[in-house]
Order: sequence, then C-alpha cells, then structure tokens
Amino acid sequence: MRRGAVPRYLHEKQIFSFALSARLISKTAEYALRAVLFIARQSRPTRANEIAKALDVPANYLSKILHSLARAGLLTSGRGPRGGFQLAKPADEMALAELLEALDPAVLRADCLLGNPACSDETACAVHDYWKQVREPVCLFFRKTTVADVLPEGDGAVSSVEN
Repeated sequence: MRRGAVPRYLHEKQIFSFALSARLISKTAEYALRAVLFIARQSRPTRANEIAKALDVPANYLSKILHSLARAGLLTSGRGPRGGFQLAKPADEMALAELLEALDPAVLRADCLLGNPACSDETACAVHDYWKQVREPVCLFFRKTTVADVLPEGDGAVSSVEN
C-alpha cells in the first residue's frame, strides 16, 4: 500500500472516526451528525436546546443546523409543548451522505485537493492518486452507511415520523 492510502480493511466506524479527526467534514456537518444520532436514540420529539446541552454544542448554532436539516427533508420539526425534532424517515433508511449533502456537499464531490479544475485520472495533479485513495473509501462509507449503522450498540429507540 502506498503512503497516505486508507487500508481497505478499515472498519466503517474507523473511517467515520478518521473523517471526523482528519477534519474531512466541517464542524457544522459534525454537529449535524452528532445531533441526528442523538435524535435517533430518542422515542419522542427532542428540542434543540436539549440536544445542544447533551452534546455540549452552541444552542443557537445547532438550532440553525437542525432547521437546515428540516428544510432539506431529513428532520421534521414541531412547535409547542410537545414540539421538537424527529427523523423524517427511519434511521436505517437515512444515509450519512444525505446529511452531508444538505450541509457540506463539497465533502462528497470529486474536487481536486489542490483546486485544479482539470484534475482527473488522465490529467492528475501531484496528489491526485493519493487523495483518490483516501476520498473514495470515505465517500463510499458516507453513501452506504446509515444513521442506524453508527448508533451505539443496544440503542433500540430510533425515532422517525410515521407516515
């Protein structure tokens, strides 16, 4: 394996951890992923301030993120005493890529790491081959992994709006 390559045998949760620690996703996308996982573990609508407190993230920032996810159709939101956020569909039908595409679409694009608009396999930049080996498994992970896949073991409560 060449230097900088992601081994094919890495477990999905290791790739998820790698994507977070290597800052392959924005802080906004990280907060969104963490919030959606929190919401998925609840059996009722959950308020933004409750999620922010549990995750130790800024409440106003998280509220904007959650509303963006609701506008994208990934969450539902309700007002009033029984209001809050819920998944718009079952956790096992929501790919992590959907969350990223709503907030940080550049992560899943095949853009050149050095910003070269003509970078491809045929006209590769200096880091193309190395970056491709990292980008492809990470993108595949986000596309094939669902919210349910990365919930901690034993979390039975997975909320979604019943159709």
